[in-house]
Parts: sequence; C-alpha cells; structure tokens
Amino acid sequence: MNNTVYAKTKYVRMSAQKVRLVVDMVRGKNALEALVELKFVNKYAALPVIKTIESAVANAVNNDDADRKSLVIVEAFVNEAPTFKRGRAVSKGRYHKILKRNSHIIIGVSDQKKKIQRK
Repeated sequence: MNNTVYAKTKYVRMSAQKVRLVVDMVRGKNALEALVELKFVNKYAALPVIKTIESAVANAVNNDDADRKSLVIVEAFVNEAPTFKRGRAVSKGRYHKILKRNSHIIIGVSDQKKKIQRK
C-alpha cells in the first residue's frame, strides 16, 4: 500500500472539542493497539472514533490489500460540522439559545513502513 487510506464519519452529535481529546490519544499509534486502548477509555466520544478507525482499517484491507497488523494511524483530525440551533423559553418572555454541536471525524491509516516520524 503506497498511500493513506481514509475513513470519515460525518455529523457526529458531539462537540468537536470533546472528540479531539480522544483522537489526540491515538494519533501516530498502531491501529489495532489504538482500538484496544480506546475500548477502555471512559469517554462517550471514544465510540464514534472506534467505528471510524475500524472503517479505515477495513477500507485498507479490502481496497488496498494491506496487512491489518502493520497499519498505523498517520492522520487523525476532527472538524466542526454545522450546529443545530435550538432554544428554550425562560422567564419574563425571554429565550435562551441552545447550540447542539456536531463534528466530522477523519482518520487516515497507512502501512508501518510509511509511518510519519514525529520530531
């Protein structure tokens, strides 16, 4: 496999700030080790990240004939998705905005040989 294989999960009903905490933990690690580590993380944001990593690994294995054990997470980032605007009526005829934030998760995996070295 020469290039990076990606998987995207869009419109995750969770703020990007919360998901980034989990994604930062697995960036640069072996994909299978990252999945094991995330199963024990006590954060709800780990669930969509696990699904995205599993999808990226499956894409690499099925589409590029990559070896499952040698895949490394070379790119992982979270972008903000459109925010749902809701509101709540409060006293004295006022209205408070409630912002329901969403995020897009993008994970890229590649062979261990192509692993990016951190400085």
